[in-house]
Amino acid sequence: MYFDGSVMKTDAGAGLLFISPLEVHMRYVVRLHFPVSNNMAEYKALLSGHRIAIKLGVKCLDVGSDSQLVIDQVMKESRCHDSKMEAYCNAVHRLKDKFDGLELNHVPRKHNEDANELAKIVSGRTTVPPNIFAHDLVKPFVDFKYPEESGTSSAEPSVGNPSTGESEAREMETETSSVDEAEAMQIDEAPFL
Repeated sequence: MYFDGSVMKTDAGAGLLFISPLEVHMRYVVRLHFPVSNNMAEYKALLSGHRIAIKLGVKCLDVGSDSQLVIDQVMKESRCHDSKMEAYCNAVHRLKDKFDGLELNHVPRKHNEDANELAKIVSGRTTVPPNIFAHDLVKPFVDFKYPEESGTSSAEPSVGNPSTGESEAREMETETSSVDEAEAMQIDEAPFL
């Protein structure tokens, strides 16, 4: 899977390219209907790709992106200096156990051009070609619980109402099924890799 995120003046989106072992190419775009930074769009692309792969039953996933920052943060080669980035990174880590094999690699931009073009199509709000699966996200996968003024700078990802006190396992279950009904139907109708 290759992923990329794109933010233009007021619109943002994510592009995903899945390539099966038999070289079947599946293209996805995700329209983001809420404000995000470029790095957050990259994380949205990665999280969307993980969720689609899980829905498709993919057990081994090789992931590539030209976002050195996101790859380094997820692979723990660099620290997250922003609480939102840390929350997104934690959300990615919580999905790792859904795969038997998962590898993330930084790739040169020239090897990520397809995902980049998909992200630009959707963030530019141009017409999505009919051979591309399109999804709309109206709210983030990750809600943020900001720490009280205790001096800590980390934010933990939370799903739903953070005051409910649900266990980590329950949060994980909710988070992986947090796609809205229309999106879930589109994912379920997608061909398997």
